[in-house]
Order: sequence, then C-alpha cells, then structure tokens
Amino acid sequence: KDGPKPLERALHEKPPFTVGDIKKVIPPHCFKRSVIRSFSYVVYDLTIASIFYYLANNYIPLLPNSLAYVAWPVYWIFQGCVLTGVWVIAHECGHHAFSDYQWLDDTVGLILHSALLVPYFSWKYSHRRHHSNTGSIEHDEVFVPKLKSGVRSTAKYLNNPPGRILTLLVTLTMGWPLYLMFNVSGRYYDRFACHFDPNSPIYSNRERAQIFISDAGILTVFYILFRLASTKGLVWVLTMYGGPLLVVNGFLVLITFLQHTHPSLPHYDSTEWDWLRGALATVDRDYGILNKVFHNITDTHVTHHLFSTMPHYHAMEATKAIKPILGDYYQFDGTSIFKAMYRETKEC
Repeated sequence: KDGPKPLERALHEKPPFTVGDIKKVIPPHCFKRSVIRSFSYVVYDLTIASIFYYLANNYIPLLPNSLAYVAWPVYWIFQGCVLTGVWVIAHECGHHAFSDYQWLDDTVGLILHSALLVPYFSWKYSHRRHHSNTGSIEHDEVFVPKLKSGVRSTAKYLNNPPGRILTLLVTLTMGWPLYLMFNVSGRYYDRFACHFDPNSPIYSNRERAQIFISDAGILTVFYILFRLASTKGLVWVLTMYGGPLLVVNGFLVLITFLQHTHPSLPHYDSTEWDWLRGALATVDRDYGILNKVFHNITDTHVTHHLFSTMPHYHAMEATKAIKPILGDYYQFDGTSIFKAMYRETKEC
C-alpha cells in the first residue's frame, strides 16, 4: 500500500476492530522486553558515538581550515543521527519498553535524556498524555492543528515559499527548547506551562517531585559542560557537543511533526474522539537508512501508538502483522522527507 494521497482524507469512522483484535494477530514474543538486548543497543550507539567523537576531536583540528569547515558539519550530522538513536532509547525507557523493571528504565532514561538536555520525567509525563489523547483537538499535547477561528491574522504573511522555509528553519532549530520552556506548539493551558516547573499545569500533584529530579539531571549536565568550557574552551564544547545536539533536536521535532501531521490525517473534537481512532491518526514514514539508526521509531510509529510498551526491536514484526487487520486504517507515506516536510508545512 502506497499510503494516503496527499489531499485525500484517511478513514475516520469508528474502526470495525478493537485493540484486543489487533493484539491477537501479533506474535506474543513481540511484547517481551529483554534487558540484555535493550542494553546492546545502548552499548552499540554509544560505541559509534565514541568513535565519531574520537575521530572529530583528534583529526579535524589537524585539517586545513577549508576542509575543517566541511568536516565539522559532517561530524555534527553523523553524530547527531547516532545520538538521535540514543534519544529514542531513552524515550522507550519513559514508556517502560526498555525492560521489565521500572526503576531500571527510569535510571537509564534519566541518564541518557539528561545527557541530551531533555528533562526525563517532565517529558515522560507530558508525552504520556500525548499518547493518551492523540488526535484530540482539545487534549493532545503537541502539533495540534488550529481551528480556522484560531489562526492569527499574521499567519498569511508566512503562507508563501520563503515564509514556509523560515517557519521550518525556526521550528527545527528552536522548536524543541521553545516547547520545553514555553509550551510553544503545545496544548492550551489556562496558565503558564513549562516542563522545568514542578508546579506547571502539565503535571499532577503526584508527579511534581520527579520534576525536581529531571531539573537536577539537566543542571548536572550544564555543570559538566561549564567545567568542560572552562578547561577546553567554549568553542570546543559547541563544536563537539552543541552541533550534534542541534541535529538531535531538529530530527526529534521533524520526526514527531511528520508522524502526526499529514493532509489526510483526521483530528477529532470531543464529540467524536476515542483512543483507538486517535492512535490510528498517525502515519509511518520512510527515512531510508536512518530508519535503522533511529531504531524504527520513524516507520513503526502506528504500532508504537497502539502498544507503547513494546520494545523497538519487535515493532517492525508487529507492524507487518497488524497491516492486514488495519487495512486502510493503517497509514504510510513514502514521500521524500524533504518534500513531505515542505508539503505538510504548506497544507497543514
């Protein structure tokens, strides 16, 4: 199946199957989590990242300036792609998809996400609400399309090719920190919402203590970066860490944007929304070789929304198993990512 046509509405009627029906067609072993196998992906990714770090740190400074100006962006892209894979593993920890032990998942997730300046528990809880309310205009957490009545009059000035490119550039470079700090593009709250604030309306009372832990993790990493900048210089920190982090942040926004934004995908108000229809209002994409680098979060996202505790290394097998029962309710779009991100910015 080629997936939804760009301007053709996907199915939005109540499906003739249940989540239980879908689960029955998936091999039982797909739901089993292995500590050893999960850690093998952590070790693999960190090994590759260490190799890239070693090569960049020891050899790029030896290059003539003309070559170094090319080599640094290449390092940022390659390292950023690998670290996006690390980001995905930490995201799985937040879903309790890493192991059978919640304490282990939270420990690994806290370390990995903090290293990438992600407040682990803070985002874990807001992301959980996204999974609980996917496709809901009122209650989904991210990339909720505005109603016509809510579109600002200034938006018309960006509704042109240069404006769309500018929108994409700002979204991919600044979208993630702006969302974490100011809830930009997030759901509406009646007061200021911030992922670093334990008293934010995003969180329930029982979750607030762990927001302090997330903040402590971020502050620890900032302190380490400060010490590195003091000894090795700010430029070293920016080139070795800052560049790859920008790529990670850009990919995470792009991946999420394209998973939940498509001219064909429905969004529902409270009169029509239900969890299953919302979970099916997602689309799998093809990033080529990066599908593997990103642990298939890109091309198995429909399955992930249906069964978020399933480890990534079983998601492709599960996706193949559920396609027949989902039929036209399964959405995949193989459009080039560069073309898709511009089209979705234009049409959505």
